[in-house]
Amino acid sequence: MDHLNATFAALSDETRRAILHQLMAGEARLSDLARPFDMSQTAVSKHVRVLKEAGLVDIEKRGRTRHCRLKAEALKDASDWLAEYRAFWTQQFENLAQHLKENK
Repeated sequence: MDHLNATFAALSDETRRAILHQLMAGEARLSDLARPFDMSQTAVSKHVRVLKEAGLVDIEKRGRTRHCRLKAEALKDASDWLAEYRAFWTQQFENLAQHLKENK
């Protein structure tokens, strides 16, 4: 459960979600990830570190640059956890629809 807590904590921030969205297109240098944000590269680096600690991003240093890439496995774990609740609510809505249909 700790890995899910770390995943959801990392996803709770809009900047980190935007970084993950950028990484869906493929590997990117940290400087490229920082470009769209109105913050220093150091601040973006801190966000990337949180994503790395949550297991959502890999960082590889090549010379003087750091390259980041998405690790989607942790997102699958979160999606699987949420799927249980999706199934619950789907059933609840189906039950409500049936109830309304029977009581027209």
